[in-house]
Amino acid sequence: MTPPRTRRSTAGKRTSSPKGGRAHRKPAVRRKKEGEGELRTRARSVLRTLREAYPQARTELSHENAFQLLIATILSAQCTDVRVNMVTRVLFAKYPTPAALGAVQQGALEEEIRSTGFYRMKARNVLACCRALVERFGGEVPPRMEDLVTLPGVGRKTANVVLGQAFGITSGVVVDTHVQRLAQRLAFTEEEDPVKIESDLMSVFPEKDWIDVGSILILHGRRTCKARTPDCPSCPVSDRCPSAT
Repeated sequence: MTPPRTRRSTAGKRTSSPKGGRAHRKPAVRRKKEGEGELRTRARSVLRTLREAYPQARTELSHENAFQLLIATILSAQCTDVRVNMVTRVLFAKYPTPAALGAVQQGALEEEIRSTGFYRMKARNVLACCRALVERFGGEVPPRMEDLVTLPGVGRKTANVVLGQAFGITSGVVVDTHVQRLAQRLAFTEEEDPVKIESDLMSVFPEKDWIDVGSILILHGRRTCKARTPDCPSCPVSDRCPSAT
């Protein structure tokens, strides 16, 4: 048998090429090595500039209370906020409390939220979450991370959204796909795991800014630093971004 072709990696080690072509490697952001102090200074400068660009940075999910924001955030997975707002406007008018929404039949709720995608899984999570709120928290959304993450369909990202936007409680940084992408492009982290990315962002920014960091990066990711076509020429922080083209 003919041995697989090999090529020299940048680290000087020989690696096998996959059958049919070159090995696929995620391109690394090329940047000068920063010390912790330099990184924090640059990060805070970036945040100051983006805060001026998005002075009213808040979640774009329509809500009147913590319960509505919790359910809207669960529904927002793999769905636009515009679509979620269209659905929840009707949903919350019909079922304004955890008890009312939790009493809906699975099939009926699936039809109500079908347009948000993944509607079967979301319906299961919403119903289980509402029932848990009623049974364990008296129908109220608990204002603590350790309680929120015990609810079905709720992870750290959703919990951070609710705590920060509904209660004004600084518990961490919201890390969704936009925040993950921008944190990597801006070289605030080299991690892939959202929990590790959040930890890096919490170490880079002061605690008083954690709520704003998530909100601002999400808006900037939606409007300028998009996944496929980042608009670097229009970006107000491109001069401090190692990934700018």
